[in-house]
Amino acid sequence: MTAILLPTSPMNIPNRIAVIGLGYVGLPLAIALAKHFDVVGIDKDEARIAALRAGRDSTGEIEEEALVSTKARLSDDPSCMLGADLFIVTVPTPVDEHRNPDLGAVAAAMRDVSEHLTPGATVVLESTVYPGVTEEMCGEILASASGLACGTDFFLGYSPERMNPGDKRHTLATLTKVVAGQTSDVAAMLAAVYGVVTNDNVFVARDIRTAEAAKVIENAQRDINIAFVNEVTMIFNKMGLSVYDVLAAANTKWNFLPFEPGLVGGHCIGIDPYYLAHKAEQIGHNPEIILAGRRINDEMGHYVARSIDAALGRLSSILLLGLTFKENVPDLRNTKVVDLVRTLVAAGHRVDVHDTLADPEEAQQEYGINLAPNLDGGPYDAVVGAVSHDAYVRMGATDFASLLRAGGLIADVKGMWRLQKLPDTYRRWSL
Repeated sequence: MTAILLPTSPMNIPNRIAVIGLGYVGLPLAIALAKHFDVVGIDKDEARIAALRAGRDSTGEIEEEALVSTKARLSDDPSCMLGADLFIVTVPTPVDEHRNPDLGAVAAAMRDVSEHLTPGATVVLESTVYPGVTEEMCGEILASASGLACGTDFFLGYSPERMNPGDKRHTLATLTKVVAGQTSDVAAMLAAVYGVVTNDNVFVARDIRTAEAAKVIENAQRDINIAFVNEVTMIFNKMGLSVYDVLAAANTKWNFLPFEPGLVGGHCIGIDPYYLAHKAEQIGHNPEIILAGRRINDEMGHYVARSIDAALGRLSSILLLGLTFKENVPDLRNTKVVDLVRTLVAAGHRVDVHDTLADPEEAQQEYGINLAPNLDGGPYDAVVGAVSHDAYVRMGATDFASLLRAGGLIADVKGMWRLQKLPDTYRRWSL
C-alpha cells in the first residue's frame, strides 16, 4: 500500500542497521530486523543491556527465548554503530515540567549517530515529534556535527512508531508501518526494509512532515475522544447514572465510538497532544480543542479521588489496586494513578498501593510510593480498583471478604467488577 509512486529500483538495501534506543519500540524492532539484516542495538542504560543479554526484558514485550537466540548485537557502547549505513532512532520524547516538548534524548541520539555517520547513510527517526523536527532539528545536528551535507552526503527518513505496550494482537508484524523519506529513493529503501518485518504492510507518506503530522494526531485524536467520555462521566455521575451503563446502551449503535473513561497517562496519549499544541502555538494558532481535552484528562485523577472521598464520608484506610499507566504492563511512566493517590492522601486517608506488575524500586524513586508487597495489610475501609490488571479483574466476593471491613466501600474506577454479584453488606462506587 502506498500514497505515492515509488521508483522501480530503491537505494541499496543497508549492510548494517543500528537501532538506537531499546525500549518498547526499539527492542522489538531490533529483534525483528535481526532475522534479516546485520543489526546492532544501542541503549546507554548499562543495566538494561545487561538484563537483555541475560534474556530479561522488563517491558515484557520480548520473550527470553527470542532474546537469547537473537542475532542482534546489543550494547551500551555507541561505538558499536560503526559501519552502519541505516540508523533508526527510537528514543523517548517526553514533555518537561511546563508541558513543553523535551527533545533532549533525540538531540543526544543524533549527536551519537553523527560520530559514526558516513557518506550515503540514512538516519530515520521513529519518535513522536511535531512536523519539522526530523528535517530541521535532526538534520541540522547531524550535518553540523559530522561535517556532511544533509540531502547530499546523508539522508533522512521518518517512520512513526505504533507499538502498543502489552498488546499481543497489534504487533510489529501485523500493523501498517508508515514511512517517509527525504527523497523517493530513500522512501523506497525504507519501504523495502520495513516491509520485510511487516509482511509488506507499508504506507509511504507524501513526505517527512506529513508522516510526522500523521503520528502526532493519532494519539491526540484518541485523547480528545477519551476526554469527551470523561466529561460526560462527570455529568452523568451528578445525575446518579453510571457511565458504564450508559455506554453499554450507546454502544449498540453501529457507529458509536467505543471509548471508555479513564486516567490518561503513559508516554503517548498523555504526551503527544502537547507536541501538536506546541507547534500550533509556534505558528500562531490557538489549539483550543486539543488543550481542552488535555485539561479534562489531566483533571480526571483528582476528580475520581474527590468522588471516592465523598463516598467514604470520613477518614479511612484504603487499598488501591494498580499504579501503572495501563492494564497488564509494568510501565509507570506518566501514570495518572499518582494523582488519585496523592489527592486521597492529601485529604487525610491512609492509602496502601499494590501493583502486581510494577517495579517497587521504580515506584519509590519516581513517585515516592512504597508498594505493598502483598494484600495482607487489611482489613480496609475501601478497596479502589484503579488499573484492570488481570489479577484484579479476577477478584471476587471471597477476595473482598478478606480485604474489607463490614460495610466497606468497593470503588471500581475501571468498571471491572460492575457485573460481579457481591454481598449487600458492601457499598459500591463507580464512574
